[in-house]
Amino acid sequence: MRQWVLAVAILAAASAAALLLGAEAQQQGHQTERISGSAGDVLEDNPVGRLKVYVYDLPSKYNKKLLKKDPRCLSHMFAAEIFMHRFLLSSAVRTFNPEEADWFYTPVYTTCDLTPSGLPLPFKSPRMMRSAIERVATNWPYWNRSEGADHFFVTPHDFGACFHYQEEKAIGRGIPPLLQRATLVQTFGQKNHVCLKDGSITIPPFAPPQKMQAHLIPADTPRSIFVYFRGLFYDTSNDPEGGYYARGARASVWENFKNNPLFDISTDHPATYYEDMQRSVFCLCPLGWAPWSPRLVEAVVFGCIPVIVADDIVLPFADAIPWEDIGVFVAEEDVPRLDTILTSIPTDVVLRKQRLLANPSMKQAMLFPQPAQAGDAFHQILNGLARKLPHGDGVFLKPGDERVLNWTAGPPGDLKPW
Repeated sequence: MRQWVLAVAILAAASAAALLLGAEAQQQGHQTERISGSAGDVLEDNPVGRLKVYVYDLPSKYNKKLLKKDPRCLSHMFAAEIFMHRFLLSSAVRTFNPEEADWFYTPVYTTCDLTPSGLPLPFKSPRMMRSAIERVATNWPYWNRSEGADHFFVTPHDFGACFHYQEEKAIGRGIPPLLQRATLVQTFGQKNHVCLKDGSITIPPFAPPQKMQAHLIPADTPRSIFVYFRGLFYDTSNDPEGGYYARGARASVWENFKNNPLFDISTDHPATYYEDMQRSVFCLCPLGWAPWSPRLVEAVVFGCIPVIVADDIVLPFADAIPWEDIGVFVAEEDVPRLDTILTSIPTDVVLRKQRLLANPSMKQAMLFPQPAQAGDAFHQILNGLARKLPHGDGVFLKPGDERVLNWTAGPPGDLKPW
C-alpha cells in the first residue's frame, strides 16, 4: 500500500512539472514534443485547395426540421453530423458546381430522433437514409454514375450505419446495401466488424468545446488522483444478466478496484467531473456498448492519459494522432491487473505522454469547435477525404453501364416508406 501511495505522490509532482513545461513552451511560441513520422505534419495539414465538396440541398425533413423539433440533438455525443453539415455550408472547400466536385455530401441527421430521456434510437434511420439516397439518385446524375463511391455520409451512432445501439442486433441488420460503395464518416471503429466499412473515416464523438473550456483549471494544478472513472459498470436496463455490456470489462473494473485507494471510480457524475479529470494522471476509457465514448475526447483535452480498454478498437484520426504514444492500451482480459500495469509504467514515460497531450494541436484535432479552427476535427475529416483522392479508375461506371439501384435489399423493417 505504501508503494502505491508513493507512486501517486511522485506522479502528481511530475505531472505538475510536465504541465508547467507545456505551458512555458506555449507561452514562448514553441511546440511541445512531437512524434516523428506521419503524426509530425498531418495535424497541421490544410485540406483547403486540395478538394471540392458539393452539398446536396435536401428537404428540411432530413435534417433541419428534425433539429428544430428537438434542439437536444445539438448537445448529444452524436452531434457531429449536425456540426459537419453547418461547417461544410460555409467552408472554403464547398463548391456550388457539382461538375467540379471531388466529393458529394448528403446531410441526413440519422440520430436526431430522441426519446423523452434524450437517447437517440435510430429505428427510423435506415428508412430516412434510403429515402435520401433515392431522392439524390432521382434528382441528380452523380450517384448513379458511381453507385455512391464519390459520396460520403456522417453516421455517428453507436454502430455507425448498422443503425442499432445493441451490437448483436446491429450485426444482424448490417450496413444497408445502398451504402456499399459510399464512404462513411463514423465514430464506431472496431477491426474486422461488419459495422465498420472498409475505407471509413473514424472520428471522435462530439464533446462540447465551450463547456470544457469553461471548466479549465490552472495548468500547474497537481494531479493527485491516480486513476479516475465515472460511468456505468452494468447496464441493467439493456443487459439484465450483466454479462454482455462492455463484454464484462466495466464490471471487472468495479469488482476488482472499487475498494482500491488508487482508483477513484463511481457511477456518480459530480459537478466537478471535468476538474477531476484535470487532477488525474490516468483516465479509464473502457468500451461500453461500442468501443468508444466521449471520455476519450475529454481525457485528451484535459491532459489525462487515456487508458483504452477496448480490444481491436480503431481510434479516430489514427494517421494523425500518435495514440500509442499518448495513451495506454490494456486488453479486456487484463483488466484485473490494471493496478499492476499502471503502477509499473516508468515516470519518464508518464511525463512524455503528458508532454504530448499538452500539445494544443493534439487537443484541437479531437474537437468540433464553433466556429471551426485550423487543425480541428472538421479539418481532419477533410484530410481523410483528400487522402482518398484522386478517385481510382474503378470508381466511375462506364457510360451505359449504370445499374438500377436495388431498393428492395435489406431487412424488411428498413424498406418501409419514410
